[in-house]
Amino acid sequence: MKKSALRESFESLIIAVALALFARTFVFQAFKIPSGSMEKGLLVGDHLIINKMGFAPAVTGLERALLPGRPIKRGDVIVFKYPVDPTRDFIKRVIGLPGDRLELKRKKVYINGEPLEEAYVQYLTPIPGEGEQTDDRRVAYGPVTVPAGQYFMMGDNRDNSEDSRWWGFAPATYVKGQALFIYFSTGSSFGDVQWRRLFSKVR
Repeated sequence: MKKSALRESFESLIIAVALALFARTFVFQAFKIPSGSMEKGLLVGDHLIINKMGFAPAVTGLERALLPGRPIKRGDVIVFKYPVDPTRDFIKRVIGLPGDRLELKRKKVYINGEPLEEAYVQYLTPIPGEGEQTDDRRVAYGPVTVPAGQYFMMGDNRDNSEDSRWWGFAPATYVKGQALFIYFSTGSSFGDVQWRRLFSKVR
């Protein structure tokens, strides 16, 4: 017996909704930038799409083939549960990987004794002179060794970011996904759309 056009439309709608819910729950997530800690790359009012599958562990070979992922790399911009309050989501850049020895000297990050080149970083205050002593962890920090299964996270706006320098390491189990692109962006008001930022890739 042939299905009616109404029934076919209803079934198509149900499938579309189910796929959308699956994508929302397991594949993608929307995220809005709440603060200026990632300026100048990401601004307050930017709305991002987060890839939730990229770092998810694959249990079987088939799952790995159908849903390919990769390990977290230094420089990835990721959304994760805030270790101090896991009900909140944070967005930062991965700076220290498990096993890394990390140190901050005159605001410069050193990984295993080597300076890290960071074209994305913004500083709001001058870098102190050579030999100047300070207990400001925005200027000098560490050295610390990143434990297994943990990451050292930092905001690009280094002088205005609440990150691993204050609350410690982020567990790998708290990672929610990688920031992909900006799908919407507003300025001081919702109607102030920043058209040039739309669909910009997060770098």
